[in-house]
Amino acid sequence: MAVILADVFGSPNIGVYCFCTENVVIVPPGLTNRKIGQFEQALGVGVCKTTIAGSTLVGALVTGNSNGLLVPHTVRDYECEKLREFSKVIVVDSRWTALGNVVLANDFGAIVHPDAPEEVLNSVNECLKVKPVQSKIGTLAFVGALGVATNKGALLSPTTLGEEQSVIQSALRVEAQLSTTNGGVQFVRSGLLANSKGAVVGPLTRGAELMQISRALVL
Repeated sequence: MAVILADVFGSPNIGVYCFCTENVVIVPPGLTNRKIGQFEQALGVGVCKTTIAGSTLVGALVTGNSNGLLVPHTVRDYECEKLREFSKVIVVDSRWTALGNVVLANDFGAIVHPDAPEEVLNSVNECLKVKPVQSKIGTLAFVGALGVATNKGALLSPTTLGEEQSVIQSALRVEAQLSTTNGGVQFVRSGLLANSKGAVVGPLTRGAELMQISRALVL
């Protein structure tokens, strides 16, 4: 199980540009073959190179788990075709498009923005095959940006309240621990891609943060 440091297009915010499940890591076009190979090796999955809705901000727009991927209604047909080579895909017919910021999921459960519309909740249930539980993290609603969950553990923003942590642990059925990434950033997803096999971490992440990430995700 590997934990590596890497940037995307020179940015430490790798989780804004990429998304990972147990089956696939989705990266925007333009990464070097060397970097793609590093991601593939660290995470132990195939690599899907695509934009979403023409945007390279894949991590902000996609969410999912081993059962499927949710993409916004702005996705293009050819992008869906690429994704379907790796996973089931459902297009969410909702004005909410930044799905990666509003859903935190693993194969056991999902935490969803407390104001998420029925279209998002139903899609989580139907495609990801888990029960959506609505909650905040650190009193903020963008739960997908404030946490990363795998089938072995979860890492949450250090602002997470004790009651929220308990709800998340119960819903995802893994232990959740608190930390920052990229040298103190509370939006931990922006600096971290992970599954049960490994992790890719933003290059500004400090040693103590790396230790906590490894501990939380059992890597």
